[in-house]
Amino acid sequence: MASTLKDVAQAAGVHTGTASKALNADTRHLVAEATVKRVLAAAKKLHYQPNDIARSLRTRRSQMVGVLVPDLTNSLFPPIVRGIEHVLSDSGLQAIVLNTDNNIEKASELFSTLWARQCDGFIIASAFREDKLIEEIAEREIPAVLVNRLTDKRLLPSVSGDEWSGVHIAVNHLASLGHKSIAHIAGPKNISTGNIRRLAFLDAILKIGLKKENCPIVFASEYSDSAGRFAAKKLLSNSKARPTAIFAGNDQIAMGVLDAIDAAGLSCPEDISVVGFNNIPLMERVNPSLTTMHLPKRRVGEAAAVILKEIISGEVMHGPEVHMMPCEIIIRDSTAKV
Repeated sequence: MASTLKDVAQAAGVHTGTASKALNADTRHLVAEATVKRVLAAAKKLHYQPNDIARSLRTRRSQMVGVLVPDLTNSLFPPIVRGIEHVLSDSGLQAIVLNTDNNIEKASELFSTLWARQCDGFIIASAFREDKLIEEIAEREIPAVLVNRLTDKRLLPSVSGDEWSGVHIAVNHLASLGHKSIAHIAGPKNISTGNIRRLAFLDAILKIGLKKENCPIVFASEYSDSAGRFAAKKLLSNSKARPTAIFAGNDQIAMGVLDAIDAAGLSCPEDISVVGFNNIPLMERVNPSLTTMHLPKRRVGEAAAVILKEIISGEVMHGPEVHMMPCEIIIRDSTAKV
């Protein structure tokens, strides 16, 4: 027979009301720390499982948070999700993670499904620069935080890496190695990371004093090695204007760039240096190991979850501010002096 709240209270030597408060992350602070520990220990020993449905009816809270990501097979996102889960679980909140496949319509459908299930809030990593779903969420004042991506209209609080400074660091690294012809293979135009990194690249070469005509930009249709390969092939087709370095929009694009360099009978870094962005897993094991900008992915997820918790609880009011985490360069074998 399943244990009840009354059983837990008796085992801990407290009233059922006290046990209920101690077991609820939202009211735990009202109970003495020693009592909370005693109640939690009793609940664990008795294998007590709270009735979440009944509790949600009483509190009008489901203890669930919807997390929308573009693609969980993209190794950028699992560490972000782990950071989110870590923070939420400490407060008794559960993350429901769903893939949008970078599709605006699918994202809207998934959001509607989760909202119908009374999710307390949302963390969204799949936003586009112009995104009607984000506008709707902001207009309805639904608790939500953007992560990794931004919208052109600043409507919700967001957490991302410091893209602008990160790109400047990457370009300055290449310039310090003597590169004067640095190309950029940019991410998709409709995603903030692609747009911000492209604008930052233009600003960086201007401040360094490089000639714009020697620093071409080619767009990748998506953040993938195949799109990076196709864009790099196009870039390298003109042997007379071939750059000595390429800054890729992210690590996946950089993987395609390395393939294209090899297919063209060239070598990295002897002929062309390559820098990526994000420092996704295994970049130290590719050949050559990839120099890249490290995005503190787990910390980004944790920060987004902290902000959402504060919004849900009403502890802190958050406007559409952007919280940026510093990026650092990881220098490996794919960059060298000219």
